[in-house]
Amino acid sequence: MSHRPARRTRTAVAALAAVSALTLTACAGPSVGATASGDASAEAVDWSQVEPAQEITWWSNHPGQSQELEQQLIDDFTAESGIEVDLVTAGADYDEVAQRFQAASQTDELPDLVIASDVWWFRYRLNDQIMPVDDVMEYLDADAEDFQPALYADYEYDDQHWAVPYARSTPLFYYNKDLWEKAGLPDRGPETWDELIDWDAKLKGEVPDGGSTLGLSTGPSWGAWWFENMIWGQDGAYSDGFDLTLDTPEAVAGGEFVRDLFHDSGVATLSADDAMADFSSGLVASTIGSTGSLKGALDAASFEVGTAYLPDGPAGGGTPTGGTGLAIPSSKTPEEQLAAAMFLEFLTNTENTATFSQATGYMPVRTSAVESDAMKQTYSETPQFRTAVDQLADKARVQDDVRVFVPGADALLNEALEQIVIEDADPKTAFEAVAPRIETAYTENVEPYL
Repeated sequence: MSHRPARRTRTAVAALAAVSALTLTACAGPSVGATASGDASAEAVDWSQVEPAQEITWWSNHPGQSQELEQQLIDDFTAESGIEVDLVTAGADYDEVAQRFQAASQTDELPDLVIASDVWWFRYRLNDQIMPVDDVMEYLDADAEDFQPALYADYEYDDQHWAVPYARSTPLFYYNKDLWEKAGLPDRGPETWDELIDWDAKLKGEVPDGGSTLGLSTGPSWGAWWFENMIWGQDGAYSDGFDLTLDTPEAVAGGEFVRDLFHDSGVATLSADDAMADFSSGLVASTIGSTGSLKGALDAASFEVGTAYLPDGPAGGGTPTGGTGLAIPSSKTPEEQLAAAMFLEFLTNTENTATFSQATGYMPVRTSAVESDAMKQTYSETPQFRTAVDQLADKARVQDDVRVFVPGADALLNEALEQIVIEDADPKTAFEAVAPRIETAYTENVEPYL
């Protein structure tokens, strides 16, 4: 993809509202071609003249096994405001919720508040399906400046924010402290991937039959997320701005590295379903999981769970931000939108984001919550959680634009990754196979509106 800026800025898009004619002809995932369900260019609402609706619907996948907690927060909100919230399980993961949301865009089944993950919110924006939240948050005195800046900025485009952070996470390295001790290893994660490869010989003798030193999972919204750390570690990237860079020697080296993990050194194995389940059962000695999986791992494991930063490669690495935010559909009435915004503000206030973080392992999304008394107690009781918060501050890195802003690119990148780790495909060939389809998605769905 040539002849375009090397790096996107968050304010670069000024004409996204006319996307209704787009089609996604070459990518996996739902089309962005549906007629827009709302009009982001409509006149600003005078929120002071709006009475909030008394009943709204929220679509969630309950990240971090949080359904009971979400319902408790709803009950607290209803007791405080009188507004009832119908919590709907709209899918098992972010992709299922997004597909259902896209399918409902031309119906009266749309929710008033919806999960908007890192690889989906921009597609909602392209389709003009969600509203900017800045004005209504200001009206509610929601103190948006208190959101962790890096997390809130992830939803900024055209000088506006299109969602607020909710269940935000980074990938985290998990290890089995009992197996580490039996193998005679230091009680810490590997500082580099090379160090983990060196430790493999000792760990192989301690894992059960059929297990491995490192278990990983792939899949949309997941595989291409953790793989960013490995490709960055070789000084590569998926893209430079919107310029695809999968053909660079550094990106190919990232593919070669992950292929070696699975097929040459044999350090890693691919979990048939869920690497975190394999880790919690003791089958694999370590894994990469979301910080939002921490509470589940601690509850399920019969051994002491260790956490560490993602290992570095020769060029470093870092950890990508990720997870999900919350967005308000643009086609709902102002009354419904105001009620949704009130609930959104309640869900993400200092007290409730601390409560949600304590229960799930997701990041506290407000700065005021990071060092609150509640979170300090969590760090004391669960030092593994401190690792996640510190990694966000020390190692977090903005994701490559192609993955999060080009519709369908995440699934295509995961497709290439699966060819490498499952079929032992040549990384250069695997990347070449998906690159033209990513380019088509960009030129048809994004480039005309930059």
